[in-house]
Parts: sequence; structure tokens; C-alpha cells
Amino acid sequence: MKKRWFLYEATALFGADQICKTYVEQNLDPEEEKRLTDRVVLRRAHNRGISFGILKDTPKAVLTLSVLAASIVTVIQVFSMFQRKRILRSVSLSALAAGAWSNTFDRFARGYVVDYIGFPCRKKKVSSVTYNFADFFIAMGAAGTLAGELFSSK
Repeated sequence: MKKRWFLYEATALFGADQICKTYVEQNLDPEEEKRLTDRVVLRRAHNRGISFGILKDTPKAVLTLSVLAASIVTVIQVFSMFQRKRILRSVSLSALAAGAWSNTFDRFARGYVVDYIGFPCRKKKVSSVTYNFADFFIAMGAAGTLAGELFSSK
């Protein structure tokens, strides 16, 4: 597999998340929810901190941590692209980097991260949590990287 495909993957995932964030910012009011399915809603939420609003009162620290984490993942991603037979790891790191950079870009451009996917359920606290595609890319990338390391032939 050509090394540039991993860069294309990261760019496509980054772009998809940014398109969704822009759509939500332009088309949904802050309190509005659109039901996509019985179990998924589209809503507009702004997160000035990291996960669950942690550190929301220290935006410079959040931005610094975000840039640092995205940079580290990107360096690891670039090095992994040159290792043969590590396709799962490279694909996973591309997703991880795309998610990290998408949220970091939001922090630079908007001052907050736009979240837009919710999962309504009976528990109000769980229902109130809102995600974006970048969050899922980060989770999938982390899980895939872990699986790739656990099941590698080394």
C-alpha cells in the first residue's frame, strides 16, 4: 500500500468532520435537536475544555495540550508509515491524527470544539454528552493502534 494513502485518509477524515461542524454551526440553534434515528440526535454544543469540559477555564492549557498531543500522534504516524506490514497501525494512527487535528483546528479557529452527535437515553447525564466525528476517529484510532500492537507478529 502506498504511503500517501495514509495521508489521504487523514485528510479525508479531517475534512468530513470539519464539514459536519460547519453544517451544524450554520444550521442548528444552540438548544435545537434534530432526530436522525431513534437513537441518534444532531445537536450543537461547544466544548471549551477537553473531554467533558475538563479544564474549560484554562483555554491556553487546553490549546497547548491539544497541539502537543496532535503533534506527537502525527510524528508517530509518519514513522509508522515507513514500517512494512504495519497496515492496521498506520490506518489507525491516521484516524487518530485526523481526529486530534480536527479538534485542535477548532480550538484555533473558533476557540472551542463543536460537538454535534448525541445519544438520547433514560439517563439524563449520559444523554447530555455530545460527540463529534473526531472523537470517534480518536477512539477508533486508539483501539486499532492497541489491537495492532497486541496482535503484531514481532
